[in-house]
Amino acid sequence: MKQKIIDFYNKNREILVYLVVGVATTIVSWTAKFIAAIFLDADIVWQNMLLSLINWVAGVTFGYFANRAWVFRSTDPDMLKEAAKFVSGRVATLILDAVVMFILVNLCGEFLAGLFHVDTKLIFIGATLFSAVLVTVANYVLSKLFVFKKNE
Repeated sequence: MKQKIIDFYNKNREILVYLVVGVATTIVSWTAKFIAAIFLDADIVWQNMLLSLINWVAGVTFGYFANRAWVFRSTDPDMLKEAAKFVSGRVATLILDAVVMFILVNLCGEFLAGLFHVDTKLIFIGATLFSAVLVTVANYVLSKLFVFKKNE
């Protein structure tokens, strides 16, 4: 049994570590946001937007270094170029998330709620979960193929 677990880990190490790093990134970004919220008023629109920006920047910053070191084990000496590609990929998936949420909640929300006979809040939750999975997969693919690609 122990050997099967070790073999499974060795076969799937990159994806498993990517998921763990993703959880850690979420914890770091939320912690940064909640600490900043001690000093800012989330009821004021610009401060609420600043909290979201702090959340995103903390997550992307931590995510770059964690993915570089633990997931993809990058040794690229040009970290600035690599980081720029990482941030570009994260901006792209931020836009993807916004588009998916707009389409599923704002454009199709009422239709989907009627089709599935559920409250629109459930459509929002479902859209959020769907978008999170889509963004996670897209982030992994972009990181693997575009940011941390191995130079053979």
